[in-house]
Amino acid sequence: MSRPKAVRDRVSWRALPPPALILMGILSLQAGAGLAKHLFDRMPPSAMVLLRLLTSAIVLGFVARKALRGVLRDHDRKSLGVAACFGLSLAVMNFSIYQSFSRIPLGMAVTIEFLGPLGVAIAASRRPRDLLWAVLAGVGVVTLSRGGGHADPVGIAFALAAGACWASYILLSAATGRRFAGSSGLALASVVGTVAVLPAGVAEGGGALLDPQLLALGAGVGLMSSVIPYSLELEALRRMPARVFGILMSLEPAVAALVGVVLLGEILNLRQWLAIVCVVVACAGATLGPERPRPAAPEP
Repeated sequence: MSRPKAVRDRVSWRALPPPALILMGILSLQAGAGLAKHLFDRMPPSAMVLLRLLTSAIVLGFVARKALRGVLRDHDRKSLGVAACFGLSLAVMNFSIYQSFSRIPLGMAVTIEFLGPLGVAIAASRRPRDLLWAVLAGVGVVTLSRGGGHADPVGIAFALAAGACWASYILLSAATGRRFAGSSGLALASVVGTVAVLPAGVAEGGGALLDPQLLALGAGVGLMSSVIPYSLELEALRRMPARVFGILMSLEPAVAALVGVVLLGEILNLRQWLAIVCVVVACAGATLGPERPRPAAPEP
């Protein structure tokens, strides 16, 4: 007798090695970013952020629907405030990085944004050598910012803001996870983030938000950039050390640059590629060493 489809799907996912799941998640995330940027001439960045967060909120809300029924009754104001701050950091992070995407190449934006989690990792470390990785990352970002005609200062500023929000997201994610069961805290934060970007998204999106084709594409961006990579990363983390996970995630800036070349025709010069390599090596180097608890859930 054949196995039920759900069981077969679970077995097929488990048959894949964890590094493959991580790489698939990174590709899905960056391909979603590339698709979003490709649509910016038809759908403004803030409207695309709204559709991405709305898709995440709907999917995560459905998954955590049982836990969410009593979330307001079972948690105090402090816990709800932490989840609300988590949602605001999520909203500003996505808003900032999409604004950056609209001004500078994908690979540059993601590389600069990676300073956020790198800074958290180095701040939590007591190893003197991690200061060298911080210097190397700084050299890479300075090189990127002076790397030619793509170095739009506003785009770089938005990428830095996204990195700062990613750092706060990491800390608030851990605090929310301690207070809420399962994915209910993340679902609640996604709802808060959606509400936060709603005014800007509606104001700038206008009639584009009524176009069925654009709505479908926006939902696809949400699935590719949030739901799919988050699910793949969770499955991989069940079967691999967090240290190895961090090393593999360090490839994300390079993958973003490649997606920018293939999907968007964003050609980077040799100096910019070397700068990206500096940041990738710094992120991987900061992750190497004794096993440490991973401070954050994957980016939704």
